[in-house]
Amino acid sequence: MPVVTPDIDVRRADERFATKLDWLDSKHSFSFGHHSDPANTHHGLLLVNNDDIVVPGTGFETHPHRDMEIVTWVLQGSLVHQDSTGHSGVIYPGLAQRMSAGTGILHSEKNDSWRLQGGDSHTEPVHFVQMWVVPDERGITPGYEQLEIDHELMSGGLVPVASGMPRHDGAAAIQIKNKYAALYAGRLQPGQSVELPEAPFLHLFVARGSVALEGAGPLGAGDAVRFTATGGQRVTATEPAEILVWEMHATLR
Repeated sequence: MPVVTPDIDVRRADERFATKLDWLDSKHSFSFGHHSDPANTHHGLLLVNNDDIVVPGTGFETHPHRDMEIVTWVLQGSLVHQDSTGHSGVIYPGLAQRMSAGTGILHSEKNDSWRLQGGDSHTEPVHFVQMWVVPDERGITPGYEQLEIDHELMSGGLVPVASGMPRHDGAAAIQIKNKYAALYAGRLQPGQSVELPEAPFLHLFVARGSVALEGAGPLGAGDAVRFTATGGQRVTATEPAEILVWEMHATLR
């Protein structure tokens, strides 16, 4: 790996690319779809960090993916997943979900409010963050995994959600096919704090609420921080908050 200079790069919520449709409000931390910026394509191994709100009764129709590890984290509401390998399920807050696209997979994601409300009302949007990292190898067999970790999140610490790192073997909720990357989630009450891991590359995303980052100040919902060759800072909630942290020990070449 080339020598990198320590850096803390704060990216504010309103600086993100935005896709606004009648059924979708999506904010993109990196280049995505028709939003293209050669200077903002990834950080470490993370290529996509999409902050999506989908209105009831709608969603992403069946579409393909290939050679990507896709982790979905729901903040509010529920999301119906169906894919071409025969997997289907409802993703809701506190449920870790990973889809390995591998040699190719088709899937759809729809707002599940109609299920929750017995088909009588379509009132609750689904709010989720979808994150993509590259796999170690191309052309793997597509796969799917999910596990509820709501109880673990009540601890207030950083909980391993998805990891391919050997040191997380058996500790992370779900496995991803990259041995250099791990995702943590933390639900923090005001005054609670966590210490960030140290790694060549970190990505902190404030999914909701507000926090204070040691050495950088306040962060609000939608703000992100890209750390290079650093870590160990404390993140303290100033109101109820949920954060997502990627620890990465490699970057795209």
